[in-house]
Amino acid sequence: MPAPAPARSPSAVAAWDGRRRAVATAIAFKIALALCFIVAIAVPLDHLEGKGMAFRFPLFMLSAVVVPLAWGVRGRFRPYPATADVLIVAPFLIDTLGNLAYVYDTFDATDDVLHTLNWILLVGAFHAWRYRRGGAAARLSRGDAWLLGAGLGALAIVGWEAAEWIVAETGAGGGLDLTYDDTVADLVLSTGGGMIGSALAVTLFPDRRR
Repeated sequence: MPAPAPARSPSAVAAWDGRRRAVATAIAFKIALALCFIVAIAVPLDHLEGKGMAFRFPLFMLSAVVVPLAWGVRGRFRPYPATADVLIVAPFLIDTLGNLAYVYDTFDATDDVLHTLNWILLVGAFHAWRYRRGGAAARLSRGDAWLLGAGLGALAIVGWEAAEWIVAETGAGGGLDLTYDDTVADLVLSTGGGMIGSALAVTLFPDRRR
């Protein structure tokens, strides 16, 4: 008589999602993001001139509803995908805090560091969702999964830079001060961050028995 198949272990990300306060942490990140923008828009701060904060506000806050909407449409599996939710909001919170705290203008390397870090987090959010969603996407080989995540990260930075160019050209939300060098550097650093984030995620997030 054949031995029974071993029970499927939960993925690491599912275990993290099942921890106490996981959902509370996701909610706290969203509240913090909203409060940062309220301060940035309501309080006149000279160093925020040319940052397009009013234009960023609705776009950044969309990050707070991406995972809840996808989770509702995809069947409300349990536990709630809090890890993906935190990871997708975190880059927008970090960027907003960096502008609010005058870090970008104080340390020249801030933009470069955060473009890399934020894309690590964003691609990590994609993989966290992918493993929790299950199905064929969760069973990709590590090489295919890495390439998929890295490719999505590259597409995301192209879209981001295109949106910033539109803001700069139209003056929407106060406009942005952009240079060609900044744009190319952001494309390279964010793509590299996406590659790193994808590698970390496909290593950390699979089933524990792997």
